[in-house]
Amino acid sequence: MRNLLCIIFMGFFCFINSSYSQSKKDTTWIIETKDGNNYVGTIKYLQDSLVQINASIGVLNIHKKNIRSIIPLKQSEIVKGEFWPENPHSSRYFWGPSGYNLKKGEGYYQNTWILLNQVSYGITKNISLGVGIIPLFLFGGGAESTPIWITPKISFPYKNNKGAIGFGTILFFIPSFDSESNNSSIGILYGCNTFGTRDKQLTLGLGLGYSSPGGFATLPTFSISGMIRTSKKWSLITENYLISIDSENKFGIISAGARYMTRHLAIDFGGVIPIGSDLGIIALPWLGIIVPFR
Repeated sequence: MRNLLCIIFMGFFCFINSSYSQSKKDTTWIIETKDGNNYVGTIKYLQDSLVQINASIGVLNIHKKNIRSIIPLKQSEIVKGEFWPENPHSSRYFWGPSGYNLKKGEGYYQNTWILLNQVSYGITKNISLGVGIIPLFLFGGGAESTPIWITPKISFPYKNNKGAIGFGTILFFIPSFDSESNNSSIGILYGCNTFGTRDKQLTLGLGLGYSSPGGFATLPTFSISGMIRTSKKWSLITENYLISIDSENKFGIISAGARYMTRHLAIDFGGVIPIGSDLGIIALPWLGIIVPFR
């Protein structure tokens, strides 16, 4: 009887081990190395210091010390038979935010029109912070004429990963080192609701301007923005605003363009059209460069 139990136990153990090995073999994995490269394929076997992966470019032997992560490939990451890594730029449009947040430890440096500089970082999976500056002091303007802004945001993704809600503020101020001068600032409190995935999304936003001194504006600002990822490296973007100065004075901003994305760099380009009764039709170019980091 004891021998029979041993045989049954050993058979069950071999079955589980075989099933586990077969699952490892058949599952498609993404290996990300510390130099930023991604390799997709099936893992043939694991050793103490070596991973062998059967990728589309052939069989690769990668030392474990050079690997940042090994994760199973999601079905959603295969689009048109091609591996699309998750969109690293889904938390913003040209400049305004979406409801999605940066992931913890992710960040980017953004330069727009040469003068506008901003660094944003994901503090947690729900909280991010951006700091920006227009360095006019480099052109003889002095620190007292150098605009600075901060952009904290808190975000809550939908449970089905088909959207996110974000809340935050954008606060502009000019630092003053004169104790007798009055520091002033302007900003906007906003909330935005994003519908869709990180690759295809539509965002509705509502903001309320404020100033110090001065208090809050009486009329809100509305926004509608969208993003459609058309390929592994390209997305189409639009970002639009309706801004009310008072009950009689309103103007809008319409923008549209595209984003080119690589692992270490993204480029935004498009056109911006301000719309108002006295503005006529003026198209302004938009050009921004984004360098992600983590």
